[in-house]
Amino acid sequence: MNRLPAKIKGEIVQGPKLEQLIDSFIRAQDVRESSRESYRKGLKKFLEWLRARGIISPDRQTILDYKDALRESGLSSFSISAYIVVVRKFFDWLESTRGLPNIAKGIKGAKRTNGFRKDPLTLSQVKELLESIGRTDPRGLRDYALINLLTRTGLRTIEAVRGNVEDIRQQGGEALLWIQGKGRDEKDEFVLLTEETLKPIYEYLKERGGAKPDAPLFTSMSDRNGGARLTTRTLRRIIKGRLRAIGIDSDRLTAHSLRHTGITLALQAGATIQEAQALARHANINTTLIYAHNIDRIKQAPERKIDALISGNIDNIDNTVNPL
Repeated sequence: MNRLPAKIKGEIVQGPKLEQLIDSFIRAQDVRESSRESYRKGLKKFLEWLRARGIISPDRQTILDYKDALRESGLSSFSISAYIVVVRKFFDWLESTRGLPNIAKGIKGAKRTNGFRKDPLTLSQVKELLESIGRTDPRGLRDYALINLLTRTGLRTIEAVRGNVEDIRQQGGEALLWIQGKGRDEKDEFVLLTEETLKPIYEYLKERGGAKPDAPLFTSMSDRNGGARLTTRTLRRIIKGRLRAIGIDSDRLTAHSLRHTGITLALQAGATIQEAQALARHANINTTLIYAHNIDRIKQAPERKIDALISGNIDNIDNTVNPL
């Protein structure tokens, strides 16, 4: 097996040498601070797993065993892949900077299942959700404006949280919300705010009063953090609470479901694949095609034809079909 040289046995998973290597690796990464923390968290998990098993000289099989352990722990394919990627990056870096064997080279993350981890809401559920939110108090005005925005634009939760009041701008006679998209450093993408989307936001801001241009678009109303920028965690809790209030309590229906809902509704309303891709800002159109495939699969479900055949409701059935 491809084992580490004897002279460095123990240095990778034992003693201060390990922490120094990890710190050096993380400092060398040209990524955001949030990504650095993710790398640190991922490597900490890997090293704890090694130490728990007394492994001081890992090899390629060790990495494969770790991947199996992640799978057996019940993590999603997305999480498994994220943990494997950071381990692979670490050993890539060790190879290029320390000349150590790259025991993780070529090891892939978990295979992703077709489809998404969260489901969209149905049109009737969307209507019920919005109608359930009273708009007579500041909290209701905020929650309605936020949920309405996410549903009608397909924004990611982090994109909504990053928004400032000044990011709503006029162009070509239309209102746009400029956003910092996934993997972006600047607010160089936008979504269109229709009158139905824009009006509730302005009603909320009017009630809030005194919001400066550089103020967060959506703020907390808690006693401890009142007026501070809404966090993604709080946003998810708000939406989950609103869903539960109308009897929807499923792990597959969450704040992220509103993004799926917006993209799905756009396609159901007649948007082209390219238009839906622009709305979702998918780098790869194949991601958008998953939505379209699911819609077509449901709309043209052959299961209904099976039911019709069994119940005798299909006219002019081809007599050449062999009977069962």
